[in-house]
Amino acid sequence: MLAEALIFLLNVVVQSFAAILLLRFHLQWLRAPMRNPIGEFVMAFSDFLVLRARRHIPAVSGYDTATLLSAWIVEAVYLALVSWLESGHFFSPFGILVLAAVKLLSTSIYILMAALLVQAVLSWINPYTPIAALLNAITYRFLRPLRRIVPLIGGIDLTPMALLVICQLLLILPVAMLENFAARLL
Repeated sequence: MLAEALIFLLNVVVQSFAAILLLRFHLQWLRAPMRNPIGEFVMAFSDFLVLRARRHIPAVSGYDTATLLSAWIVEAVYLALVSWLESGHFFSPFGILVLAAVKLLSTSIYILMAALLVQAVLSWINPYTPIAALLNAITYRFLRPLRRIVPLIGGIDLTPMALLVICQLLLILPVAMLENFAARLL
């Protein structure tokens, strides 16, 4: 019972922190405007780790590798602790690192899906909200190629729905296969 409570706390604290670090990486990669409540929260919440990591880890090809590496390490620590709490022993460090990378890929797809859903809801409720530009920056690169293929039907843009279907298929097929592969390395 204590192990379940600790795993729950790890999910809430450590896994959420890894997701925030990953979101920060994506927002910087996609050149999203950070002058909004979400951007400012992400920056303020993760600055203590990222700014220290940047002293030792340089950017590579313009990508914020310090943030991405921090997210990967936090995710690996989370997986190692959960595996220890569930089974009583640690698994292969290489397997944990591979599984952490796959989990970050999965989390990235979920971030895109959440941005699509929030953007769709806000387009009906308040399309001029301060976070609209941030959501557009996250989704635009993925929606643009689909808009060339999927026509407007009755004036309604179905590309967000098509992208959600593609994201779900990615989670079901290649990401699940990668997770199974990583789990065999443990």
